[in-house]
Amino acid sequence: MTTADRDRTALAGARLVLPGGVVEGDRLAVEGERIAGLGGDTEPGDLDLTGYTVVPGFVDLHVHGGGGASYASGIAEEALLAARTHLEHGTTTTVASTVTGEIDEVARQAHVLSELVEDGVLAGIHFEGPFISHNRCGAHRPDLLRDPDPALVRKLVDAARGHARMVTLAPELPGGLDSVRMLADLGVIAAVGHTDSDYATTLEAIEAGATVATHLFNAMPGIAHRAPGPIVALLEDERVTVELINDGVHLHPSVLDLAYGTAGANRVALITDAMGAAGMGDGLYPLGPLQVEVKDGVARLVEGGAIAGSTLTLDVAFKRSVTVNGLSLNQAVESLSATPARLLGLGDSIGSLETGKLADLVVVDSDGYDLVAVMRRGRWIVGGERFSTVKPA
Repeated sequence: MTTADRDRTALAGARLVLPGGVVEGDRLAVEGERIAGLGGDTEPGDLDLTGYTVVPGFVDLHVHGGGGASYASGIAEEALLAARTHLEHGTTTTVASTVTGEIDEVARQAHVLSELVEDGVLAGIHFEGPFISHNRCGAHRPDLLRDPDPALVRKLVDAARGHARMVTLAPELPGGLDSVRMLADLGVIAAVGHTDSDYATTLEAIEAGATVATHLFNAMPGIAHRAPGPIVALLEDERVTVELINDGVHLHPSVLDLAYGTAGANRVALITDAMGAAGMGDGLYPLGPLQVEVKDGVARLVEGGAIAGSTLTLDVAFKRSVTVNGLSLNQAVESLSATPARLLGLGDSIGSLETGKLADLVVVDSDGYDLVAVMRRGRWIVGGERFSTVKPA
């Protein structure tokens, strides 16, 4: 067998979720790192995926850790473990999220994470905090919060060495709107989150260049009939992509349905907001400088009891979206792959099953939508050994 032969794989008989719709019993060919073709006749040596569904690899814009490890540790080995944990659950593209800490310490973490971006492990860095509201800080240490002074925001962006993808901030704070404008000029996503902003100020932030709602509904004022607040402003503007955590804890299913009905799948990015306990069991885990207890899969701060991220993985979010929320396969794929890929400016290479794109694939069974296998850049990460080859006719 030649090297070229080893770099070729074809999946036959699968249900493929393509941009134009779902195709039953189709064929997908992989050559090297990329999808080489769709359709065509089955050939001897093809892998038989009859009874399985293939979707594009998931893209997580907002994740703090997994596998017992945290991106906020500033330790490369921990970051590698966290990324690998989520990769094994179908997240083939990860933006690593930090958490509130001393500015110099977060800058040091960014330096470590930027090296993993350059190595192709991560797709970028997301700074969540410290530029957020004391009133909506959630699992962020209040004494370390800072106003979003553009000079401080720029310090963190520069520490990421060109790999800062997103900064979450509260636009109502001093310097907030100026920082949004600066981030937009730098090509870094400005996200509204952990905010006490009102409707009018949120609209100002959007006009200034904010394009993402950090975990919409969570850590922000709710909707009141005379004070619609940030949620309505973020939902109604076509320029804004809204993050949602579909773990059954952060949002009631009807609230998620409301967001989809207003924004549509092309403006919803399903995220994990996972901390180190993702892929692990109950117990005590660090989240930046804070301690978190996970009980029955729900993460809460040891002091105060606030929800502290999630233990979610995106394969579970995919399954919930289809089986609980009743989304179509195309809608779920849009929110888990295409929408976040497009937001990151990576839509030409990932986010959908199309010839020429990277062969980032997730295989689920076609009955319960449980994860079976993951391929990243043409190589099986987990589960590939279970598929037998097609027998010659």
